[in-house]
Amino acid sequence: MTPFDFYFDYRSPYSYLAFTQFRTLAGRARFKPFDIVDVMQRTGNVPTSVVCAAKNRYVRTDLLRWATHYQVRLVRHARAAHIDTRRLLRATLAAGLEREQGSAIAAEALFNAFWRDNTALEGVEDVAAVLAAAGLDGHALEGLMDDPATDSDLNTRSAEAAELGVFGAPSFVVGAAMYFGNDRLDFLRQHLASKP
Repeated sequence: MTPFDFYFDYRSPYSYLAFTQFRTLAGRARFKPFDIVDVMQRTGNVPTSVVCAAKNRYVRTDLLRWATHYQVRLVRHARAAHIDTRRLLRATLAAGLEREQGSAIAAEALFNAFWRDNTALEGVEDVAAVLAAAGLDGHALEGLMDDPATDSDLNTRSAEAAELGVFGAPSFVVGAAMYFGNDRLDFLRQHLASKP
């Protein structure tokens, strides 16, 4: 299967929605977590659905439409404002270092915990428990997800994403082609299907 790079931040509901459709793609995702606030600052992007009240209202409706279309559950986490999403991103990076496919396993568990199941994610032990339930070594990851070295790695990866041209989430990169947004999945699907 053709690999594609999936640039995401757990704060992005559209990243979650896109993720739920990966099983329908003729490609294999390589998970590239990045800090969306950092990347937006680096690229001069702004979160328009945050600064524009009309767009914010529209996005709420749009998200429900997509969730219905995909037949997936999507709920805003009741404690979202209290969750350190950089910790979730760092945990995903650490999981990738711990074992092959670790980032993919962590991403699925954390996306579902954040956007589907409303699972506790406020403390390090909460995140570790979610990862352990997914079959990862939660105890080992508990010690890595807040490590300054892991935080530095996240900063480096965010800078690299911006240098590549990524300006928001979700973004998908296949070779020299980049597709931005859940609503560009059909273009990604066509691109992947055209590969031998």
